[in-house]
Amino acid sequence: MDLAALRTLHDQQLRLGARPDGPGARVERDGPVVRQTGPAHGWNGVFWSGLTPDDADAAIAAQIRHFRAAGRTFEWKLYGHDGPADLADRLLAAGFVPDERETVMVAEAAAVSAPVDLPDGLELRPVTDEEGVRMVVQVHDRAFGGDSSRLGRRLLDQLAEAPGTVTAVVALADGEPVSAARLELPPGTDFAGLYGGGTVEAWRGRGLYRALVAHRARIAAARGYRHLQVDAADTSRPILARLGFAELTTTTPYVYAIE
Repeated sequence: MDLAALRTLHDQQLRLGARPDGPGARVERDGPVVRQTGPAHGWNGVFWSGLTPDDADAAIAAQIRHFRAAGRTFEWKLYGHDGPADLADRLLAAGFVPDERETVMVAEAAAVSAPVDLPDGLELRPVTDEEGVRMVVQVHDRAFGGDSSRLGRRLLDQLAEAPGTVTAVVALADGEPVSAARLELPPGTDFAGLYGGGTVEAWRGRGLYRALVAHRARIAAARGYRHLQVDAADTSRPILARLGFAELTTTTPYVYAIE
C-alpha cells in the first residue's frame, strides 16, 4: 500500500469532505476548519484543520465560541500530521483535555475478508432494532466501563433514519451478548470504518475480536468499499497488524467541556 497516498485520500474523503454522521448533525466549513455540530448525544467536534502559526489561536477561539453558543461539549480530533507543530500545546492552553492517543490503521477490505471463525457455542446476530442496540450498549458498558447510552441513542438514530450508513453485530453465548462491534459506511468514500469492537472480560483471548473484524470486512467489501480504517487503541494495534493492517498516522481527541 502507498501509505502517503492513502493518508491524503483519507484526509480528503473523511475529514475535508466529511459528511454528517447521523440524523440532526450538520457539517460546516469555517475558514480553515471543518466541524460537525449535532445533537447532545451525537458527536460534536472538529474533523479537520489546516492551520498555521498565524491563524491557529484565532481558529481555536472561534470553535470554542461556536460550540459554547450551541451548548455542546466538543472534541478536536488532532492527527499526528496536522499543523502547526505546536497545535497540541495551543489546544491545551485553550482549555482542551487530551484523551488516549490512538493509531489510525488501514487495510484493503478484500484482503482482510477471511472466513469468520467463531468459538464453539457462539452465534452472530445482526443489530436491527432497539433490542439489538440494547445488547450493544450492554457489551460496551461491561467491556469498556462507563455509560454507553449516548452510543445507543446515536445507533438507534442511524438505524431508523440512515440504515445504509451503519451496520452492527453482537456475538451471543447462550443468548447472552458477550461481544459487539459496528461498521460505519460513509457514502461516496473508499473507506469503511471499524468501531466499537469490544468483548466482555470472560470471553477475551478466544479470537472474537478477529472474528468480528473479518465479519465486518466481508460486509464492507461486498458493498464496494476498498479500504478499512480503524482508530486503534494500543490493545488492538498488535492484533490488527497481524491481520494485515498498516499504521497510517495517529489521532488524539482533545475535549473541550462546556459547563
